[in-house]
Amino acid sequence: MRTAIVGAGSMGLVLGAYLSKAKEQVDLIDINKEHIDALKANGATIIGTVKMEVPVNALTYDEITGKYDLIFLMTKQIHNKSIVENLVQYMNDDAVICTMQNGMPEPSVAQVIGDDRVVGCTIAWGATYIGPGVSELTSEPDALTYDIGTMTGKPNPKMSEIKRLLSIMGETTVVDNFAGARWAKLIINASFSGMSAVMGCTFGEAAENKQSRKCILRIIKECIEVTKALGIKIEPIQGQDVVKLIDYKDKITEMKSLFIIPIVIKKHKMLRASMLQDLEHGNKTEVDSMNGAVSYYGKQAGVPTPYNDLVTKIVHEIEDGVRTYSYDNLELFKDLP
Repeated sequence: MRTAIVGAGSMGLVLGAYLSKAKEQVDLIDINKEHIDALKANGATIIGTVKMEVPVNALTYDEITGKYDLIFLMTKQIHNKSIVENLVQYMNDDAVICTMQNGMPEPSVAQVIGDDRVVGCTIAWGATYIGPGVSELTSEPDALTYDIGTMTGKPNPKMSEIKRLLSIMGETTVVDNFAGARWAKLIINASFSGMSAVMGCTFGEAAENKQSRKCILRIIKECIEVTKALGIKIEPIQGQDVVKLIDYKDKITEMKSLFIIPIVIKKHKMLRASMLQDLEHGNKTEVDSMNGAVSYYGKQAGVPTPYNDLVTKIVHEIEDGVRTYSYDNLELFKDLP
């Protein structure tokens, strides 16, 4: 099958490097011409927990020829509708898009090409874009995992090929309850990514600070309560049952949950949220697709989400230049229970 990674930024570049190193034929497509030019000249450079320099086939959109059978979509999901509508011209009639984005991207992609051509993928690792042609892998090598599935629960004929390709980089599991896997990833996005963006720090730093650790716990608790109300069972994350570990019932279990949080994120402690990277570059974030999504579904389910509401508000204020990412923002949470 002819395969492309659309959105060869921080994480797309890492995946593309792994597949290219394994001699898989994959095109890396991005709108950043300077980035693509660097990839053409020097190949992909991966630093951090894994180091490699790999020749890759990199293209801008106007250099695409022919059609693809499989597209790994790794752009920001806030632009999904327009991006997918543009990609249709480069897709065969039975081509599949594998959504590898934050939040709940499958519905917006399916709206354009249909549910039967969408395979969802949750990624349990992170990376930071350093500059043209260079990405830093910030998760430990043994924590590079994927869960794949469909929101409809129906199997997709290209699922085995998707699993084969992703397994080149890390352990890949086909999940029947993919909605539960999406929510598991959303919990991490909303809690650790949310506080990383609010404070301007890594996941590990957010977990170590006592004030932000409490916020992380409250955000997770809100997510759990929303899924309970919606009747969704949250899937384990890299073998860890987040609900069992974090869903406190009283002060004693709450203290245990607070103690566990830095341990849970240990293998990803150097990760800087993609939202924070966007804020650092003056770009709009995906906060409405993460903490905002929890707030949205909370309203649908009648579950209060004050911590997710506040994270969304703070990040939008940072986008608008009203405030900046800082540990000082923790004071804004002090009046919440």
